[in-house]
Amino acid sequence: MLPLEGIRVVDFGRVLSAPYGTMQLADLGADVVKIEHPDYGDDTRSFGPPFVRDVSTYFVSINRGKRSIALDLKKPEDIALVKQLIAVSDVVVENFRPGVMKKLGLGYAELSQDNPGLVYCSLSGYGQAHPDKPGYDLMMQGLSGIPSITGPVDGEPFKCGASIADLIAGQNVVQGILAALFRRERTGKGGLVDVSMMDGMLSLLTYHASALVNGGQDPKRRGNGHPSIHPFQPYACSDGYLTICVGNDRLFASLAKALEHPEWAEDVRFATNVQRVAHRDLIDELIEPIFRSKTKLAWREILQQHGVPADIVATVPEALEQATWAEHQHPDGQSTVKSLVGSYRLDGELPIAPRRPPALGEHREDVVADWLQGVQKR
Repeated sequence: MLPLEGIRVVDFGRVLSAPYGTMQLADLGADVVKIEHPDYGDDTRSFGPPFVRDVSTYFVSINRGKRSIALDLKKPEDIALVKQLIAVSDVVVENFRPGVMKKLGLGYAELSQDNPGLVYCSLSGYGQAHPDKPGYDLMMQGLSGIPSITGPVDGEPFKCGASIADLIAGQNVVQGILAALFRRERTGKGGLVDVSMMDGMLSLLTYHASALVNGGQDPKRRGNGHPSIHPFQPYACSDGYLTICVGNDRLFASLAKALEHPEWAEDVRFATNVQRVAHRDLIDELIEPIFRSKTKLAWREILQQHGVPADIVATVPEALEQATWAEHQHPDGQSTVKSLVGSYRLDGELPIAPRRPPALGEHREDVVADWLQGVQKR
C-alpha cells in the first residue's frame, strides 16, 4: 500500500512548481485530479519544441499519475462541479495569484466550512499576504541573492540552469501537505498551507546567511570555489572538468600524495583548512597544471584510489546515464514516454504513479463516477 492511497487531490496547479509537487503526491498513491481550461489546458501543454507527437516533453516531465478534467472556472456550472469534487476530497492545490481563488468562491475559508478536514495548499511568489506580486522563477532566483554568489568571480550574476525556485517550491508543497495530513490524523482538522517561493529560495542560503548575520562576512561570488573549504571545486583536465572535495586535513594529505607531492601536507601554509583557504590561489597555481596533464577519467581513477572524493563534471547526457526512469504509455497509445523518478525509496521501492500523463479533459466521466456517485461527504 502506498502512503497516500485513498487521498484525493484537486489540483489547480499550472506550469511547473505546483504540478511538480502534485506529481510527487500521485507517486505516493494519491488520486490527483488536474483541473484544466477546456480550450488550452495547462500552459505547459504548449511548451515546446520538443514534442512527442504533439505532446510537450515539458508537460510529460511533471504530470504523470494524474487524471484531467477540463473546466471553465468562469462558468457557474463548472464551479458547482468543482465544489462537489472538493467537498469529497482531502487536498486542494493551487498556484494562482493570491486572491484569485477567493474571487471564484474557491478560497479556503469558504471550502473548509463544508469540508473541515480539507488540506488546502496555496503556492505563490511571496505568500498570501502579498496579493499583487507575480512570482516567476527568474525573478525569485534574482531576488533571493543566490545569483549574486553564482558565476565567474569577475562576471555577471548567474541563475541556476534548472528552474530551482519553482522546483524547491514544489518540494515545499509536498512537505507542507504531508505535515498537514499527518496533523489531521491526530486532530481531524485540515488547514491552510501557504507556500512562498521566495521563502523557499531564502532557505537555501543556509550557511551563507549565517556567515553574514552571525559572522559579519558578506558572501561573495567565488566561481566554483567554496567560501570555507579548499580545494573544493572543479579543475580543468585535458578533456573536461573534475570536481574534487577535500573536506579535511587527512583528505588533503591524500590529495598531495595522489599528485606526487606528499610534502604539501607538511607545508605550514597548507596544513589546516584555515590555512588552505587563506592560500587558495597558491594551491591552485600548484595543482591546476598537474590536472591538465591527464584526462578527467584518468584523474578520477587515481584520486579515488587514494580515497579522495572526486568525480567528473558531467554533461546532461552523461548525467542521465545514471538516472532511473518511469516509463508510461504515450497519450495516443502508440509508444511510451519517460520521466525522471523521485529521489527516495520506501522499503527499497521507488514510488511511481502507474497512470500516464493525461490527455486534456479525458477523465471527467471517470472522476465523477468514482468520486461523486454514492460517496458521502468527508
